[in-house]
Parts: sequence; structure tokens; C-alpha cells
Amino acid sequence: MAGFSLDTLRAFPKVLLHDHLDGGLRPATVIELADEVGWTQLPSTDPDELQTWFTRGAETKDLLQYLATFEHTVAVMQTEAAIERVAYEMVADLADDGVVYAETRFAPEQHQRRGLSLDAVVEAVASGIRRGEREHPSITVNMILCAMRTERRADEIVELLTRMRYRDAKAVAFDLAGEETGFPPSLHASALATARARQLNITLHASEPPDYELISDALAHGAHRIGHGVRIGSDILFTPNGQAIYGKLARYVLDHQIHLELAPTCNVQIGAVDEIGAHPIGPLLRLGFNVSVNTDNRLMSNVSPSSELHAVAAAFGLSAAEVGRVVTNGIRSAFAPRELRERLIFDVVAPATIELAATSS
Repeated sequence: MAGFSLDTLRAFPKVLLHDHLDGGLRPATVIELADEVGWTQLPSTDPDELQTWFTRGAETKDLLQYLATFEHTVAVMQTEAAIERVAYEMVADLADDGVVYAETRFAPEQHQRRGLSLDAVVEAVASGIRRGEREHPSITVNMILCAMRTERRADEIVELLTRMRYRDAKAVAFDLAGEETGFPPSLHASALATARARQLNITLHASEPPDYELISDALAHGAHRIGHGVRIGSDILFTPNGQAIYGKLARYVLDHQIHLELAPTCNVQIGAVDEIGAHPIGPLLRLGFNVSVNTDNRLMSNVSPSSELHAVAAAFGLSAAEVGRVVTNGIRSAFAPRELRERLIFDVVAPATIELAATSS
């Protein structure tokens, strides 16, 4: 897209709401940690070859094969030191890419193979985040605690989040992660009811087939935001002259400005859409839906927040105002104090949008 180079968008302030901690390790870090903990099953100990292997797994058009690549990253994140390092490097990498606010999500129950308590896992992540923020004061990062939807520990994770909310303000929301088809939010209705009763923030993954039922189920159980939500596009029809006709769910999501944490490259890789240009994010943005651009898993997809924003901007010919709006959408929908969101919007993103428009005119 003329005027918006990758370097230009790397310098633009960005927000990241959907990024998995165990999906964003540096390849070299995976190799070093594997050596430290004695994990001998890596497909390669060459960083470039390992990156290629992870991305090849992500591009199978099969979500289960995509999720299988996490075997290696989770395996090396089983000590407090390793978890702290991964969290610290995540903050550094995002700050270097121009991200000013991010929420990292992870499932504490996945990091207990060597006896760590749930609290210790979260505290290790928070420690790494705080170290990263001290060295990179341009970024603020919070945590979303996930329960694996194929397990039965959601109530436990809600209790963990309740404790952490008062102990560490970095823990800001609850999510359900992992395989979705056959494991709707309704299977964890008790935990979600408790989260709602305690005024906890909730975002729920809802991206898998057959259609948009998971989005509806997530909203019925109190989701404030939807992880992915790419299939909402199937509830919108267009007349020959381009007028949008909304189904009941799409109309509800639009009217209530339910935020959709879209991750275009990941959605292409798992087969939800054929290519970035066919992704609904462009039309949804222009129809007024509350959408943001996210990475999901930077290692597996071999993407960065800037490369994702660049891909979307190029595919849909986004204007400077639209780039600013998609970032502002994310900040407005962040699980962060209103004062921080207002400062980032008016003092950081708005001036940068004006500057971006001037450079592209």
C-alpha cells in the first residue's frame, strides 16, 4: 500500500489484545530453555530451522495440528525462571515493535508439570512483565488468565484470578482457551457465572466451525470481548449494490460494540479464511464493528503486531484514519483503567494518526 511501509507502521503506536505468552517465544529462547530443562524432543536446534518448523505446523489449515506445536513451548516453560524470562522477552519484543499497550494470555494450569503452584506461575509472569516495563517504559502489559476448555479447572482459575486481582493489578481478565469445537463456554457455566458475579472481565475464544454458534454461546455467558470471532461474517449478507443485511447476532455485536479480537494471519493458517484479502476485518471495520488487529501466536504464525497491521492495511487499502481507528478500538476495549486508555488515545494515538495522514497525503 502506497505510503504505509512496514517501518512506518512499526513506528505507529499499537495495541495488542490477543497474544498468547506460550505462542510468542523467540526460537533461540526455546532452544536455550530446552537445553536447560533437558527437553530433547525439539525438531531442530537451529533457530531458523525451528522457526520454519513452527510456521509450517501453523499453516496446515488444521487447528489441532496448529495447537500441537505448543507441546514444545509449554514444555520449556515449567520453572519460575523460564516463565519470567519468556514474559520479560515478550515485553521487550512488543515494545521494540511499537506496542504501547498489550494483554498477554496464558493458562497457568499448563505450567505445573514440575510442581509449580498456580499462584507461582502467575507471579513469575508478572515479575517478567514488570522487569520488561522498567526497561521499556513506553509499554504497559497486563495478564489474562485462561482455563483450558477441554479440562475441568475453570472454577479453579476463576478463584485464582479473584486472588490475583487484589494481589497484583496485572491480572485483568478470564478466558477459555484450547480446542473449541465440542467444548462450548456453556460447559464452564458455573465458573463463568462466578466471574460475572465478581465483576471480573471476560473474553472468550470463539472462532471455530461450524458457524457462529460459539460466539452466541460466549455472549450468553457474559463475554465482554470475543477472541477471534471471525465467523461473525457469515451472519452478514450484502445486496448487489453493497448494502449490508445483518442477522440477529451480527446486529447485536454491532449495536453493542462487542469487541472482536481478530488475528488475520492465524485465521488464514487454520483455514477460517482463504487469504488476508478475504478476511472480514476490512469490511467489519468499515461497517462500524469494534475490531482490532492481533497476532494470536507470534512464533507459530511468524508475525509481529506491525506485520499484521501492515498486511491488513495493504490488503484493504486502509487510510490513516482507519489505521488510527482500528488501534483506538483496541485501546477503548482494553481491560485497563479508563485513565490509561484515555491518555493513550488522546496523547499517543491521535497525534500519531495525524502525523500518519500527513506523511501519506
